[in-house]
Amino acid sequence: VQLVQSGAELRNPGTSVKVSCKASGYTFTKYYIDWVRQAPGQGLEWMGRIDPEDGGTKYAQKFQGRVTFTADTSASTAYVELSSVRSEGTGVYYCARNNRGWYDYWGQGTQVTVSS
Repeated sequence: VQLVQSGAELRNPGTSVKVSCKASGYTFTKYYIDWVRQAPGQGLEWMGRIDPEDGGTKYAQKFQGRVTFTADTSASTAYVELSSVRSEGTGVYYCARNNRGWYDYWGQGTQVTVSS
């Protein structure tokens, strides 16, 4: 099983960024994909999850309306899109396979830097 994320991104404030998480080695639709952020000097922060089988999503209140989770089952890839990013959006974004409430596989992380 592998989760491979897209590379680092640098964005100006107010723009959007989309991070991908390509899954392999298992049936993509059988597990939720959760997204977690780690801001500089901070702990891990749960952003939400997507069910790739039906596209159902759940967002942490803090991120509601500011991020969008999608999944392309034909490519076994999950995405998180951050809209109108601000400097507080800087951090490392991780995807993780949710195996009945615990994370058994993680992506390598994607550094997103928001700076003018």
